[in-house]
Amino acid sequence: MAPNAEQLRLRTTVYQNTNSTSSPTNTSSTTNNDDSSITTTNNHTHNTETLKKLISKLHPNEVVIDGTIYDLTSFHHPGGDSILLFGGNDATVQYKMIHPYHKPQHLRKMRKVGTIPHYTSEYKFDTPFEREIKREVFKICAIGKEFGTTGYFCRAACYLVFFFAMQVMWVRESSYQLAVVYGVAMALIGLNVQHDANHGAASRKVWVNDLLGLGADLIGGSKWLWMEKHWTHHAFTNHHENDPDGMAAEPVLIFNDYSPTSPKRKPFHAYQGFYLIFIISGYWISSVFDLAQVWDLRDRGALNVGIHLDHPWIQTKAKYAVALRLLHILLNVLLPLYNAPTLTTLAHINLLGISGSLALGLLFTLSHNFEHSDRDPTAESRHSPNHTGVCWFKAQVETSSTYGGTMSGWLTGGLNFQVEHHLFPRMSSAWYPVIAPVVRRVCKKHGVRYVYYPWIWQNMVSTVRYTHNVGNGMLRHLEGNPFKGEQ
Repeated sequence: MAPNAEQLRLRTTVYQNTNSTSSPTNTSSTTNNDDSSITTTNNHTHNTETLKKLISKLHPNEVVIDGTIYDLTSFHHPGGDSILLFGGNDATVQYKMIHPYHKPQHLRKMRKVGTIPHYTSEYKFDTPFEREIKREVFKICAIGKEFGTTGYFCRAACYLVFFFAMQVMWVRESSYQLAVVYGVAMALIGLNVQHDANHGAASRKVWVNDLLGLGADLIGGSKWLWMEKHWTHHAFTNHHENDPDGMAAEPVLIFNDYSPTSPKRKPFHAYQGFYLIFIISGYWISSVFDLAQVWDLRDRGALNVGIHLDHPWIQTKAKYAVALRLLHILLNVLLPLYNAPTLTTLAHINLLGISGSLALGLLFTLSHNFEHSDRDPTAESRHSPNHTGVCWFKAQVETSSTYGGTMSGWLTGGLNFQVEHHLFPRMSSAWYPVIAPVVRRVCKKHGVRYVYYPWIWQNMVSTVRYTHNVGNGMLRHLEGNPFKGEQ
């Protein structure tokens, strides 16, 4: 008998018994281990709720991929132990997003311990569009070569030197001019250094990604909180329920197109196009002093969309996250105030936060909130009788925008190529300008909307217009709008 065969058989039985009498045409109620009743039907909403309840019973070291439960306890992941972030969750989309070239045999390296019966997903993979875009892109960037180039590491080194130089100057003596420059230096670290690293895209070597990923903590964030939220955002971009970024600014701002009678709509949202920039400018200060999330290292946005973050591995990192956050506050708030305890110094600190927030926040906001962006990519799947799912790769393109070119890529860490980034998030930003023409060509061939703005200001205007329209419940766009981007 194979090792743990009895355990595998028992675990599979437990999960199947939870839904043992359900069928596509039947409704039944069964009792599971916690004596709660789960009703299953052929209704999509009920099936989704049933799946969520089954997922909630996973152990912290288990993940679900395509309906199969795998135990991560003894699995040595080549990409590092960050895989444990997904423990206790359905990681199907995240797995396929991070490993676009994996075959079914790769999953055999993990120990199977059970199954989820009648498993379904709102997204589908291995579509003709996905196969062609991967085939064409991998002709340019060979599999295994998609990590940081020499140019990327030179760029990252320059921004790190610039940042630390500004940090030393800031500790010695703050000023209004330095506040602006130092804030931009922080943004450059967030865009160009930590982002690639925390996607596992900077290097094939885990320790390099781990080290550069701490750039998120250098600028007042947390690499672990960032991964919890940002990887979820990537998996479910603009999803009406599962994208934490789509709801991060609520109730002050709404980016989802809620119905006119939704309780989430407030009278002041009619003016959000005007106050958008003021809300974004407070990003740094709200992040730096949100010590509760750092203390337990559980991102509230990810929790709110149903991601389970109870894995012990996460808590082992909390002490490092807290120490790094306190160090950031010491260097950037307390020491300047100690050197010059005046209201002017407080103004310097506030300006530092505003400049860094705008440089980062504006670029992230315009990526998915623009006119003609798909704000509900799985609607087709939910509303169709067969619930066949929508192509995940298509959804990534139609929920994102690209602007500018190579120069913008050097300044934004390739994040101006949001379409390319969302298709291949574990590819270094250095490759995005190279693969962009191929991505556009394949999108055009398959009738997938690719939105491109030649200039960043056009994307920003479109974002402000979108924010105003969604706040007023009037997402009707004029034909011939010069700011809508090129397809």
